Amino acid sequence: MSGNPNVIRLAPCITCHAWNGDKTKIAICPNNNEVHIYTKKGDAWVLEFQLKQHDAVVTSLDWAPTLNRIVSCSQDRNAYVWAFENGKWEPTLVILRINRAATFVKWSPKEDKFAVASGAKVVSVCHFEVENNWWVSKHIKKHRSTVTKVAWHPNNQLLATGCTDFKCRIFSAAIKIIDKRPASSAWAAKTPIFGEVVLEVECPGWVHGVAFSPSGDRLAFVGHDSSVTFVDPGQPPTTIKLPGLPQMDLMFVDENRVITVGHDCQPILFTSTGPCQWAFAQKLDEKKATTGAAGGATGGANAFELFKNKVDRGTTDSGSLQTVLETKHQNTITAIVPYTIDANKAVTEFSTCGLDGSVVVWKI
Repeated sequence: MSGNPNVIRLAPCITCHAWNGDKTKIAICPNNNEVHIYTKKGDAWVLEFQLKQHDAVVTSLDWAPTLNRIVSCSQDRNAYVWAFENGKWEPTLVILRINRAATFVKWSPKEDKFAVASGAKVVSVCHFEVENNWWVSKHIKKHRSTVTKVAWHPNNQLLATGCTDFKCRIFSAAIKIIDKRPASSAWAAKTPIFGEVVLEVECPGWVHGVAFSPSGDRLAFVGHDSSVTFVDPGQPPTTIKLPGLPQMDLMFVDENRVITVGHDCQPILFTSTGPCQWAFAQKLDEKKATTGAAGGATGGANAFELFKNKVDRGTTDSGSLQTVLETKHQNTITAIVPYTIDANKAVTEFSTCGLDGSVVVWKI
């Protein structure tokens, strides 16, 4: 890492975020039923639009940079595709056909379809139906619990899913009217029919996040047991157990570097030296204990004091002691997304958002 990251404070709490194509606008979910869109004016970020179509907490959103469309999903079991027309964002209904909350949404690389994970044990792969002017879905049904995350393979036809049934899977998500030619990959010589399992890998805990490498030839996912698992085709998985708190999301920088984020409030870098040879490299924003208003150390000791007060007295009051982390994020990092990608498809900058209400842009 180089220099000080750019910290953007936008809300009391942010659960996810997405950028437009030229990074002059950002959409966030402030942990309610709205999507907020900010635009950059000089050095400031100004709230420009509030999208209020959802009836419950918005759980995820994604911004298609080429087509300039936003897709959002919510605990209200609905998703909307937003298009900017006549100076405002207009929603188009998505027919998800689910009876539980939608948990995550992601555009495909070609931006001609998107996938919505849900608590209904299915993934809805959606495409536009011109005749009816809405988005329809096909279901991938072979999960046994809530699907938490999805990730698209670069070939636009394979989809990785993370699930609370302790499994990470790769499915065929090829739709005939869109994907007219079967695509080969390191995972399958030929893309099978829609909904077929290409790969299934066990996770020691339920899966929080999953990602493909830029080429699509490597896969990684993070589990609730503080594990990070790396998968190469034809090789046994490599799992690294972290001593700290669970990671919530991850991103490939390139074929040999992965960054994870989560409850430790800072990005963590992993590097590879060969097939299934991965190792912890470093924490990218090392935290240290600081001194509170009373002059005492406010690191782990103060965290223990807060816990002790909660247990013994039913209160979180610790007098004048306050915990301040020396990391840029002061609470759980909820999401990581690429910000700048070079000609070799390697990420040179990325952004994170967290429950502290900040978005941080990092340079690698």
